[in-house]
Amino acid sequence: MATTVTKIILSGSTNGKPIKVVATATPGTTIHTGTSNTTAGNGETCIVSVYNSDTVDRAITFECGGTASPDNLVKRTIPAGETIGVPLPFLNSTGVVGAFGAATNVLVVGGYVEKIVVA
Repeated sequence: MATTVTKIILSGSTNGKPIKVVATATPGTTIHTGTSNTTAGNGETCIVSVYNSDTVDRAITFECGGTASPDNLVKRTIPAGETIGVPLPFLNSTGVVGAFGAATNVLVVGGYVEKIVVA
């Protein structure tokens, strides 16, 4: 079986530009919506980094395929003025990745998607 990995733009992005996190509660700002593919082994994983433009540390919560806590949530604290990478889980089918922050318009998410297809 051959596996193909393709990099694509986060669907919540405009032409690959970073996504400003506006939401402060669920449902979060849409970062990416997966494509319809339920074949075993196929799916997508988001490779993201988060920049905190504020002067204080800020929390961000990613909702990965749902909003249940702790099942679907990835939480991080982003230091003031810094960018950190955040690993997100593998999604199959049309799962949605959203994000909300402790404050509006100070966290920015950039990155790409690795689309994995097993043929």
